[in-house]
Amino acid sequence: MSAEDEDTAGTFIELTEQGLGKTPAADLWRHLMAVDLSFFQSETAQRLRAEGRDEGRVQGRVEDILRLLDGRGIEMSAEERERIAGCRDLDTLDVWFTRAITATSAAEVFESGEAG
Repeated sequence: MSAEDEDTAGTFIELTEQGLGKTPAADLWRHLMAVDLSFFQSETAQRLRAEGRDEGRVQGRVEDILRLLDGRGIEMSAEERERIAGCRDLDTLDVWFTRAITATSAAEVFESGEAG
C-alpha cells in the first residue's frame, strides 16, 4: 500500500480492517499492521519523515512561545513576532520558551547569550 501521508495510510488501514469484520483475514490483517515495516522504506522516505516530525516540533514550539507571551500579556512588535515565527532552530526556540515563562518584555526573550 502506498500513500502520500500517514493520515491517508491510516484511513486505508482502518477501512480495510472494518471491511474484513470478524473473519480470520481480519486477525491476519491486524497482525500485519502491528509489524514495524519501516525498514522497507528508503533512506529518503525515512529522512523526509524525520524532517516532517522536526518541522512539527519547531512549529509547535513557535506556537507555544507566542501563546505563552500572549497569555501573559506581554506585548510584541510585528518584528518580534516574526522573529519567533521565522526561527527554525529548535534549540533556540527552547531557550526562548524558557525565558518567555518569566520575561517581563519580549526583548527579555531575545537577551544576549541566546542560542542563535
